[in-house]
Amino acid sequence: MPPQLLPASAAAFAPRASSVNVVLGSKIEPWVTQTLKRINKVKRPLNSVPQHQRCLTETLSSPNAIWTLASLQLPKAPESELTKDPNNPLIEAINNYQFTYLEAYIVHVDMVLRNEVAYKLTPETIESLIEYHKDVHCVDAKANTYDWSEKEQQCKKLHENFVQAINKFVYRTHVSALEGLEEDGVGELLGGRSEEVKNNIMGLLKPLLPPPPRIVDVVRQPPLLPSSPAGAVIWSQSPPPPTMPAPVESWKILPSSPGVASTSADSNASLWATIGMSEVQLPSPPPTYSQPAFSQPYSTAGLYYSSPVVTAPIPSLPLPSMLAPQCGISMGYNSFGGWDTRYHDYATTM
Repeated sequence: MPPQLLPASAAAFAPRASSVNVVLGSKIEPWVTQTLKRINKVKRPLNSVPQHQRCLTETLSSPNAIWTLASLQLPKAPESELTKDPNNPLIEAINNYQFTYLEAYIVHVDMVLRNEVAYKLTPETIESLIEYHKDVHCVDAKANTYDWSEKEQQCKKLHENFVQAINKFVYRTHVSALEGLEEDGVGELLGGRSEEVKNNIMGLLKPLLPPPPRIVDVVRQPPLLPSSPAGAVIWSQSPPPPTMPAPVESWKILPSSPGVASTSADSNASLWATIGMSEVQLPSPPPTYSQPAFSQPYSTAGLYYSSPVVTAPIPSLPLPSMLAPQCGISMGYNSFGGWDTRYHDYATTM
């Protein structure tokens, strides 16, 4: 992209130059020749590039060569001082608003690199816009925002930035805008370019922005010291948990009634310890198995507090090997599970 070449007169706060910088190509477009012939009262020869350049430079450098870029309808006073007349909107608009014409002069014409023409606002236009910004725009901006400590400084800075921006403002457009050139270098933008200028100027009217809200610091727990235990702060804020009773084994639970005998393993061990091996005699033949009888109805409480099982005493019967044979008759055990009844002498002895 070629660089943007602007003369020193296009800089901010620079006065208008006595001569406009005009750069033409080696070939002149026909519409340029027709435009110069139309605006010149005195017929001038336009047969070469230098003749076109000289005619165009003298025309645009005239003190009267002022262009009207656009017009803005701006309020005369702040919003709080405007006249309110709902019954007659036309009178209200006439009393409250005025037209500000954006006038400018040409500082640069380039028909070689960028094919553009550059305009700079006149000092009168710049002064009127600065006055409006200070007396109307800044006042409304302060009224529409809340108060804070640096509000006046921010508003002053806002106005200073606008002064710098409006003095640096240069409008560039295609060189075909010179078709709107009139006598004595006066002109007006055509082809909808005026709306573009309005948008650019209104974009320089910045709003007054209050500072963003401050972020509130979240209150946090103080850090633990190296000597403090790990959970001292956390457990100190909550009540201690309730103490639970120590687990008790079921076989150590004592019966609530003194009349009920204990069925623990210790009592069973002491019972068998008192019985000698000679006193234990098993019956022969062994008795058939029968379900033990409980002294109390079965319940879940009997698992811990049931009374001891009451059983009949075991009869003390002699083993067959302990009996001596009598009368030369031997004894035997039949295959039907009982003593043989044929031996009458053994039955008489029993």
